[in-house]
Amino acid sequence: MSFIKKAFFGVALLALAGCDGPGDAAVRGPVAAPQATSPLSARNAARQFVSVVETVEPVAERECRARAPGMNCDFKIVIDDRPNQPVNAYQTLDTSGQPILAFTVALIADVHNADELAFVMGHEAAHHIAGHIARQQRNAQAGALVFAGLAALTGADAQVLQNAGEIGAQVGARTYSKDYEIEADILGTVITQKAGFDPVRGAAFFSRIPDPGDRFLGTHPPNAERIEAVRQTASQL
Repeated sequence: MSFIKKAFFGVALLALAGCDGPGDAAVRGPVAAPQATSPLSARNAARQFVSVVETVEPVAERECRARAPGMNCDFKIVIDDRPNQPVNAYQTLDTSGQPILAFTVALIADVHNADELAFVMGHEAAHHIAGHIARQQRNAQAGALVFAGLAALTGADAQVLQNAGEIGAQVGARTYSKDYEIEADILGTVITQKAGFDPVRGAAFFSRIPDPGDRFLGTHPPNAERIEAVRQTASQL
């Protein structure tokens, strides 16, 4: 992954070289792939990414410190430049607990404007501020215990108990994932607007991606619900 902390344009430009086309739909992380090709050239997409990083990152860090005192709010922003990665963005933690906001080259090339990119960045930062990774891990652990416990009551053998625990962990991890996405959309709207971008225009990103619908144990809420959450939040700011 190419590392951007102070938004070095050269690194971003190298990562984007030759990536003007659309990416495939993402199945990982809170953002999926738009189906239309961005009008931006690779060079302009790189410049836009650097500019948005420089503007949004300090706002996200201030919001993090204000809402979550004691949390590590030193965001590390990286370009996931592994070959053939789909349009995607995600938040994770490194081994020291530092929050990482990762963006694939395809996503950087495919967003249509700075507002969309700023909204995606604000959304990912919001996942960390809201502690969604830790909360999801706790949900997974609880689900594993419940399913394994139920299997134990039936006298299941060790393999069945293990399988039940794994299934329970998956169910537990997904139980509140839609709620977490809406929470990140709402807080991401705040961060985006405070950084000087238009979150409603940024949320138009959702209108170009496949709608996950309202599936049982789905990981993402319907696109229309997410757009409405952004509109309502922005109208109150």
